[in-house]
Amino acid sequence: MNDRLNSPDGQTFARRIELLRGAMAREVLAAVLVPSSDPHISEYLPEHWQGRQWLSGFTGSVGTLVVTADFAGVWVDSRYWTQAEAQLAGTGIALMKMMAGQQSAPHVDWLAANVAAGETVAVDGAVLGVAAARTLKDALTERGIVLRTDLDLLDAVWPERPGLPSESVYEHVAPQASVARPEKLAEVRRVMREKGAQWHFISTLDDLAWLFNLRGADVTYNPVFVAHALIGLDDAALFVGDGKISADLKASLLKENVRVEPYSAVANALATLPAGSTLLIDPRRITFGSLAKVPAEVKIVEAVNPSTFAKSRKTAADAAHIRATMEQDGAALAEFFAWFEDALGRETITELTIDEKLTAARARRPGFVTLSFATIAGFNANGAMPHYRATEASHSVIEGNGLLLIDSGGQYLSGTTDITRVVPIGTITAEHKRDFTIVLKGTIALSRAHFPRGIRSPMLDAIARAPIWEAGADYGHGTGHGVGYFLNVHEGPQVISHYAPAEPYTAMEDGMITSIEPGLYRPGKWGIRIENLVMNEPAGKTEFGDFLKFETLTLCPVDTRCIDLTLLRDDERAWLNDYHATVLERVSPHVSGAAKAWLEKRTQAI
Repeated sequence: MNDRLNSPDGQTFARRIELLRGAMAREVLAAVLVPSSDPHISEYLPEHWQGRQWLSGFTGSVGTLVVTADFAGVWVDSRYWTQAEAQLAGTGIALMKMMAGQQSAPHVDWLAANVAAGETVAVDGAVLGVAAARTLKDALTERGIVLRTDLDLLDAVWPERPGLPSESVYEHVAPQASVARPEKLAEVRRVMREKGAQWHFISTLDDLAWLFNLRGADVTYNPVFVAHALIGLDDAALFVGDGKISADLKASLLKENVRVEPYSAVANALATLPAGSTLLIDPRRITFGSLAKVPAEVKIVEAVNPSTFAKSRKTAADAAHIRATMEQDGAALAEFFAWFEDALGRETITELTIDEKLTAARARRPGFVTLSFATIAGFNANGAMPHYRATEASHSVIEGNGLLLIDSGGQYLSGTTDITRVVPIGTITAEHKRDFTIVLKGTIALSRAHFPRGIRSPMLDAIARAPIWEAGADYGHGTGHGVGYFLNVHEGPQVISHYAPAEPYTAMEDGMITSIEPGLYRPGKWGIRIENLVMNEPAGKTEFGDFLKFETLTLCPVDTRCIDLTLLRDDERAWLNDYHATVLERVSPHVSGAAKAWLEKRTQAI
């Protein structure tokens, strides 16, 4: 955002809240809710829809702002408490703490308790998910509070609001795209017929990118583009901004009965669906505003988007590409860590330097496109904030003693990576080593697990936490998230987190890629997280059913200097030694010189 470049202070955001209150008064509103969302239910938002950030100054990816005539507050979970406290200081906006994964919606409870019967609460229905809208409407209606979803007050108070993103859309082609577009559409239509639906509406950007074998750059770090799609049994319409798709690509799509329509035409397309027809929608993945445009005479069938399930199960060809990508990513990491260990104590290295050097190492690798998220490099106390981000105004120099946490990843044409490692700086203590080893035991425990095919993924969370719980510790985030294939680094439907509901759609199946990333954080001191990506693979069939296990995909040593060897069992040592032998075997052909020497040193058996 333009004015963010000028580092606005707390008073800037206080004035913006007052502008919003002025617009509220004109519309006779008691409260306005501003979610972290867009018309596509995205986790990371194009600037046009970053209203909560523009109004409050809080830059975290998750948070909900509520404003009344005499109150403003942002609800965030424990991952963001420290960040939000600092960024909201001086704004007059309260930090409202909620627990990670909390199933209730505390901001909804607050509105129901603090808005009087007969008064009106507004939220832009175009960016509010269907499930969230139902929860909000039920809670407010029960208290006699009116809900309006037809207002976007940001346009009235945000004079320099960025326009819609305009980056070009391009094809993701073979061999990296292993399944052709017509085959993917045919599978979606098979499910539509199974559900008795003649139409299927999709808004989620990763579903669209995967289904149409297209990629873009409308969302930072995610190779997706802003669009909607309406799929029929014989043809499909892709609603995307003018000029984003070239004439040649439009022609190719049209040959496969995919029409390119203006982005703004989607409302009319939904409004003119034939009476008596059936529309398949995923209520978790479309907005209330979109659904409201569908005529009452159209029957709605609710189910998870077929593409969400299909894209989560990588093909054998996808898996081969991903393994090769992991070797290249591992080589980039080896080059980075070789430089880092040599430069430490001789050069000034900051958390920002780490981001710069690691990004450069990845950029030298074939097929690299961009980072998969903003690099987290947190030294000592900064590492205790799971979503910490160093800035020019606030960052640490890497010097003295302690632990450095680095969480990073890359987007390659042939895969998406995400890895966290912790390394020692100077002299570390027995307590550092104890915490590190406890977390490592959690990573190993889940990495070695066998489990029934179809188990609901949140149920696996306790396997990683058990060694950490045994030590009397815990962490306030999930243990693992699904990962896309040159797509979003956070992808469903699977998630390994006891904070998430264990619904049938979270079932584990072959080919799913998930992170394993337990942690332990001591606020003001240090943070530890050890993260690998893994892929589900068959583990055999018994009289009790089919079983799955994990193939570890990530290829980078775990720093054994941080381990308290007395806390590791023999089988845990064997797992780590086998893993390091694999890392050495597969990454060493891609490095030479100092990087190869570093790799050989850091993969020595313990």
